Amino acid sequence: MSLYKYICIEGNIGAGKTTFATKYAKDVNARLILEKFADNPFLPKFYQDSKRYSFPLELSFMAERYRQLKTEVEHQDLFYPITVSDYVFYKCLIFASVNLEEDEVKLYKTLFQIIYQNLPTPDIILFFKRSPEKLLQNIKKRGRSYEQNIQASYLEAVNDMYFEFFKHQDKSRILILDTNELDFHNNEETYQKIKNLLDQPYELGLHYVSIEPSVNHNSI
Repeated sequence: MSLYKYICIEGNIGAGKTTFATKYAKDVNARLILEKFADNPFLPKFYQDSKRYSFPLELSFMAERYRQLKTEVEHQDLFYPITVSDYVFYKCLIFASVNLEEDEVKLYKTLFQIIYQNLPTPDIILFFKRSPEKLLQNIKKRGRSYEQNIQASYLEAVNDMYFEFFKHQDKSRILILDTNELDFHNNEETYQKIKNLLDQPYELGLHYVSIEPSVNHNSI
């Protein structure tokens, strides 16, 4: 049994969080919660006209994430005692802080604080740290048309906002793992090393963790 019952895998756009969360949840027989961004009608519009659509986009994401987490995390399931999610609710405020104007951020924060206190806190958050260059490579590889114009400067701003958030968190265990040189999608040994990180006890707060990259024997 895992030490942790509510596990969040986080990272910037293209960090590989959904890939890892899906595989990990299957391995530990956990209930899997994936962000439902594909059905958001504002997302393609946002990438075409960010000024016009940023506020409705962020509001819609917050509403959907709240509904999903409130329904699924708080509902106990005897067959799936562990819950794995590919996002943490606080990412609402992280992306809103990057995308919205100052007066919009103030309003958004007010709404956020009203509902944030009603959600359970993750036992542990594993954050995949990747450089904007690596993120752009992954974004290009997965081929979502509306993401192809994302700029490195935008990804850098999101990264910075995540780390600003992490500085002030003391109610969860947060693991920061640099995954620039780690291929957990194609390399089983690397995946297992990352998986093992989530079997260790940690104090509340921020932890920088590392693993050695494994040789991908399939490519030799």
